[in-house]
Amino acid sequence: MNQDDDAPTRNPNMKVSDQPLKKLTAELQHVGIAADHGGFELKQFLAGKLREAGFAVTDFGDSQLKSDDDYPDFIIPLARAVAARTMDRGIGICGSGVGASIAANKVAGVRAGLIDENFSAHQGVEDDDLNLICFGGLLVGHALAWELTQTFLAARFKGAERFRRRLAKVAQLENPTPVKAP
Repeated sequence: MNQDDDAPTRNPNMKVSDQPLKKLTAELQHVGIAADHGGFELKQFLAGKLREAGFAVTDFGDSQLKSDDDYPDFIIPLARAVAARTMDRGIGICGSGVGASIAANKVAGVRAGLIDENFSAHQGVEDDDLNLICFGGLLVGHALAWELTQTFLAARFKGAERFRRRLAKVAQLENPTPVKAP
């Protein structure tokens, strides 16, 4: 197989939901989570499941259900913590997940993706070093969100040269070279 083949290393439908998370908590200790009103209930559920599994969870809000809150107020602080590496990984939730993903990706060093199936939950980390997963709280059920969260947390960046090269091109967009005046 050619080194540039992007074939997945495992079955794309593989699930980790039945595997114990004890090994993961030794490697990934701190998980940040944030949501607006559209994702509040799912955030509460996932935070509880993560704590039960032994993760240190930092909740970036909202701390209570408020129908007029705004996702950037919670997602941006979470994204900044992930970029600063004070959180090992992050989970951002809004009604559709789209706004959370857009807001998180405005923070340099964050690679967020809106995920609703297993293949992207692990492949996004393995190939693209995804560090913040986004969900639509009004679209993804509890069981699926928990399964995807476990898959996301279990995955590791492969670090192959082709993946690093691609990420370097993306990182250049975060720190553009100033244009010199004529």
